Amino acid sequence: MAILVKLDDVLHARRMTLTELAELVGITIVNLSILKTGKARAIRFSTLDAICTALSCQPGDILEFLPDAAEREQAVASETRRKRA
Repeated sequence: MAILVKLDDVLHARRMTLTELAELVGITIVNLSILKTGKARAIRFSTLDAICTALSCQPGDILEFLPDAAEREQAVASETRRKRA
């Protein structure tokens, strides 16, 4: 995915554990861990809002768009579709 999740960096800078953030935000550690590792396919704005509130940060502090990765993903997807045709 072309979106890099930098939640671990922000947590480290705030000296906060995933467990503490989960308690503040009101979501499970498992769901936060999925987000932190970049395995999440989506995030609700209400969850992002709660995380940003708890960490006193902006969404851009947590999420980063990597255009090169997006281009690679599109190329792989196009090649896959071409092979199937």
